[in-house]
Amino acid sequence: MPERKTIATIGEILVEFVSHKRNCALEQISDYSGPYPSGAPAIFLDQAARMGGQTEMIGGVGADGFGRCVLQRLEQDGVGTGGVHVCDDRSTGVAFVSYYDSGERDFIFHLEGTAADGFCVPDAVFEAAQTVLHVSASSLGVPSMRAKIMDAVRRVSDAGGWVTCDPNARPELMRDSGARDAMHETMERSRCLLPSTSDLNFLFPDLTEDAAIDRLLDMGTDVLAIKRGAAGATVVSHGNRHDFDGYPVDEVDPTGAGDCFGGTFVSLWAQGVSLFEAGRLANAAGAIAVTRRGPMEGNSTPAEINAFLERTSPKELTA
Repeated sequence: MPERKTIATIGEILVEFVSHKRNCALEQISDYSGPYPSGAPAIFLDQAARMGGQTEMIGGVGADGFGRCVLQRLEQDGVGTGGVHVCDDRSTGVAFVSYYDSGERDFIFHLEGTAADGFCVPDAVFEAAQTVLHVSASSLGVPSMRAKIMDAVRRVSDAGGWVTCDPNARPELMRDSGARDAMHETMERSRCLLPSTSDLNFLFPDLTEDAAIDRLLDMGTDVLAIKRGAAGATVVSHGNRHDFDGYPVDEVDPTGAGDCFGGTFVSLWAQGVSLFEAGRLANAAGAIAVTRRGPMEGNSTPAEINAFLERTSPKELTA
């Protein structure tokens, strides 16, 4: 790689409140903790910066305590925040989440009309040809963000930069055809896709997993990093496959673990690390992430990941 690429994301920056009562469906009185810095693009980029990536966040926060909470976290972890707009007349976006014993989650998002979608994409923040633009497709479910993100996707892709995409197809944010069309265009322009197994089921309900993988590779992507939750991960490129089993950890909060995995993988891949090593470390980072309450609290440094790997072993590792 002749020049170091900047890893950028565009989308929602928010704080999250987590219910401590399971099965409450966000309709029962419960104790909550927060505000936790959150937003899928922000979680991803915070982890990418921790892994040594040069980063730039584009989004919006309010001139309030919630906004300061997120900005302080991003800045202390080395994320570039020159593209973050601080809105004086809008409050910071908020999400609430509760869990079920089954592992499923309920979310309520307050994004539209908040500072989360009250931003513009500054032309000078990144050079398109030297950018790895990561898209969390859940952001495409917010119409006011969609046009901004897609304009940047086309600009980076057409200039020869790299686009990466986590389909992250949450039904709560993907209710209209425009969001799905934007997600499919982004995926078609992506050099790296990071779907979960549930994303594969959402995107290709009539296909087996192997057939879905073939379909995505046929779309032109170079690399697939498939997240399997507690079961580990799989990294596939044309002619190569690496399977990583999960780690025995106590799950506290799974929200953000996929973004942590993605931030680790893309950051290392963009720095020239092998797919096997990027997948191995990303798999461990995702496991660490679920052990801490709060979507960004589980992000980790290379030293923390290496310490985890020294004391914890998966069932099996296939190179």
